[in-house]
Amino acid sequence: MNDPASPASTARPAGPSSPAVADRLATLHYTVDDSAHIVVDGAACRDCGPHPCLNFCPARCFTPDGRGGIDYYYVGCVECGTCLLLCDRKAVSWRYPRGGFGISYRF
Repeated sequence: MNDPASPASTARPAGPSSPAVADRLATLHYTVDDSAHIVVDGAACRDCGPHPCLNFCPARCFTPDGRGGIDYYYVGCVECGTCLLLCDRKAVSWRYPRGGFGISYRF
């Protein structure tokens, strides 16, 4: 007999799985601006050991550059501002893209 308080008995019933994040990101439309709306201060970034930005960006716009810093790809940004809020080194400058540019969500 299953214990009613056990995790197995309190788990949600199996149903249709939600699409993976990558699948959802693939449905987004971007109008790319020549001017980046994210700028990273490379010196401040290199002084940061753990690079939390590599983990908290939902669109994975930040990647290690192999020299102790990061590379960023503003084109795939979902404009959530998480990088600005969570970079404790203040190495990220972020603003919304100019009018008419950036992401368009389709629901």
